Amino acid sequence: MSGTVHVAVGIVANAAGAILITRRPGHVHQGGLWEFPGGKVETNEAVETALQRELHEELGITVQAAEPWLQIRHAYPDKTVLLDVWRVTAWRGEPHGREGQPLQWASSLELADLAFPAADEPIVARLRREHAQITQQANSNGTSAVL
Repeated sequence: MSGTVHVAVGIVANAAGAILITRRPGHVHQGGLWEFPGGKVETNEAVETALQRELHEELGITVQAAEPWLQIRHAYPDKTVLLDVWRVTAWRGEPHGREGQPLQWASSLELADLAFPAADEPIVARLRREHAQITQQANSNGTSAVL
């Protein structure tokens, strides 16, 4: 097994709280599954710089602000990945699949019905937990909330 692959991952949400996901090409590792956009961190590259570069290359958006959100190390039989997950809080441009990949906006609840690589499961779980907490707080305050 080779070394760890360091990946910058972006959680991009629209005004309605839907999360942007992309489908991996069939010929790559974990092909055909949905994923959160991002890509490999190059040697000596800062994670935030990699995130900005990857989201521009993949989606055509310019990241204006992002914050670290979660870090996941996952060992597959053939490789280990370290996912540095950042919540993108501001960006410019309209996301589109610059590499021909399908895109989808999905609610936190819809994510559970889609197939993701095993390394992404903690991301889906945390997004669902946060949605549940916000909904519970809104219900207790008599207000509505969207995540």
